[in-house]
Formats: sequence, structure tokens, C-alpha cells
Amino acid sequence: MASYEGGCQCGAVRYEASVDRLIAYACHCRECQKQSASAFGISVPVPSEGFRIEGPMKVWRRPTDSGSSTDCWFCESCGTRLYHRGVREPEWVAIKGGSLDDPDILTPIAHIWIKRKRPWLLLPPGVPTHDTEPDDYDAWLNSLTPK
Repeated sequence: MASYEGGCQCGAVRYEASVDRLIAYACHCRECQKQSASAFGISVPVPSEGFRIEGPMKVWRRPTDSGSSTDCWFCESCGTRLYHRGVREPEWVAIKGGSLDDPDILTPIAHIWIKRKRPWLLLPPGVPTHDTEPDDYDAWLNSLTPK
């Protein structure tokens, strides 16, 4: 099992994820576009039991299109969004990819919410896409994670 580290811009919050391998997907929903102030957000799902975080944080709960909600955790000092946790999927934490110490190790292996993708953005051929989000997020994540 490998260890991956990251944190916020000001350094007040640090985390470590212990997983066999990191995977990443790009989300093109309006919420991720706003959160990242860009065309999409990068999420890195890891099992909650392999995630440790320290530092002063705040949480903001936002509704999702599926009728559930997501808790969005960020540094209370600099505001850097660090991870999300869906209310319906508490066994997963979605680390925000840009918060990793080495974000260059990530290449998204899927794209979701492409019906809201910016029209000028070209996606790589052959990468799986979903118009919205997968019906069963947990099963989808398990299918992406190598056994």
C-alpha cells in the first residue's frame, strides 16, 4: 500500500491517503466548475478508512442533483477545498486532485457530467464518459479500482 500526501495552500491542513493506487476522474458539473473556478474538478476517490487529515477545517453541505447532499471540506484559513464526502457514500472520500503534493501523478480515467462540459473542451478518445453521474456511485468506483 502506498501513501500519498497533500494539503491546503497555506499549509495549515495536511492529509495522507493510504491506498494501493490512486485513480482520478474529472467532473464537469456546474458545482465542480464553480468550486475549481475552472472547466471541471478533479476527484480522487479513496476509501475513508485509508484517509487521515489534520488541521483547522470547515464544512459546507451542498445539495446534489440526485437529491442527496455532499459535504465539502476546506481549510478554514485559506479556503482551499480539500475533499468531498457524499452523504450516501460515507465509505468514500473524494480528494480534490489539485491539493495533492504531486498532482502530476494523476490522469483522469473517466469523465462525468459531460452534458455540462464546456463546449471548447476536447476529451481524450477512449476515456469512459457519463452524461450525468453513475447511477450507483459505489459500484462505479469499485469497477474503476483495480483489484
